[in-house]
Amino acid sequence: MTSPTRVLVLNSGSSSVKYQLLDMRDSSRLAVGLVERIGEQTSGLKHTCLTSGDTREHSGPIADHEAALKAVAEELGRDGLGLDSPELAAIGHRVVHGGMFFTEPTVIDDEVLTEIERLIPVAPLHNPANLTGIRTARALRPDLPQVAVFDTAFHTTMPESAARYAIDPKIADRYRIRRYGFHGTSHAYVSRETARLLGKDPSEVNVIVLHLGNGASASAVAGGRCVDTSMGLTPLEGLVMGTRSGDLDPAVIFHLARVGDMSMDEIDTLLNKRSGLFGLCGDNDMREIRRRIDEGDEEAALAFDIYIHRIKKYIGAYYAVLGTVDAVAFTAGVGENAAPVREAAVAGLESLGLAVDPERNAVRGGEPRLISPESARVAVAVVPTDEELEIATQTYALVGKNN
Repeated sequence: MTSPTRVLVLNSGSSSVKYQLLDMRDSSRLAVGLVERIGEQTSGLKHTCLTSGDTREHSGPIADHEAALKAVAEELGRDGLGLDSPELAAIGHRVVHGGMFFTEPTVIDDEVLTEIERLIPVAPLHNPANLTGIRTARALRPDLPQVAVFDTAFHTTMPESAARYAIDPKIADRYRIRRYGFHGTSHAYVSRETARLLGKDPSEVNVIVLHLGNGASASAVAGGRCVDTSMGLTPLEGLVMGTRSGDLDPAVIFHLARVGDMSMDEIDTLLNKRSGLFGLCGDNDMREIRRRIDEGDEEAALAFDIYIHRIKKYIGAYYAVLGTVDAVAFTAGVGENAAPVREAAVAGLESLGLAVDPERNAVRGGEPRLISPESARVAVAVVPTDEELEIATQTYALVGKNN
């Protein structure tokens, strides 16, 4: 009897479940889907079976995550890919925050669930939803290995000099305050794929990864190990993002509370949901911002310049941290698709060996590619991220090792 080779990847948000079913013999996708607006009357499910090409959509109330996952299981079952399939090896769950306790993918048991729950205070928006998805999936298939893959795990290799904030260590330890970083599955995947693009082993390559989506983060990866990253205790720190401010003088918070008479909740909402590109110009879609710039909109142009300035600062900082850089890799929605962002981010950095070839940069495609000139000292690459494949790969490797 052959061993099962399929992995179901679940990404459970507060009101949504994204899922993909992959066959790890060739890393092919068998089905993908999304359940959104869980708990509302207007819930929706979109499911695509990639083996047949069929897409089905449903609308109507889906009460909770249990009902959502049962609906997912039903759709997979209609395609002969159900949760009861003997070919299903494991379920891999994205978990946003693993703290310092989880440094690698982990088979889920009651102790693991307890620890993820203990981390809710440092990830109040994400870990509760991740836990709900895990508990529901375990109830549906209690006999099946379930694996947690943590966004923070890739960054646990940072030295203390990078991970520690300059505050009283006793207070920091008591409240778990340190730089954790996020988007770890993306940074791991992209840094490894960049090395492959260069024809080298990841242990031989130093890469600056720029994950530029609505959420955005940078990382310095030395020989396959993260040594610094821009997000910190939470995903608020670092680059300018779609709706998040990124780096900010912490005293701004005190000033808004004292002078602006704003509550902590109001400041939290301002910095996380009404700042970044959206706060600067009213748009967080880079395509719309570029359209407005082309029409002469000065507000959009300034927002773009602030966004690019922050990226450049991190490229320079991480160049200094790494000492030598083999590649800068752009990834995620903006990084993969916005050629003007890539061009602007490295413009003026020729003395660091960075340049973009305009013709290469203008090419669109779904494959990793170099956009720097042949003569460039440092490669500039576009590497499409694949967090679901990374989660599935880590899950399958762990389940196989345990078996």
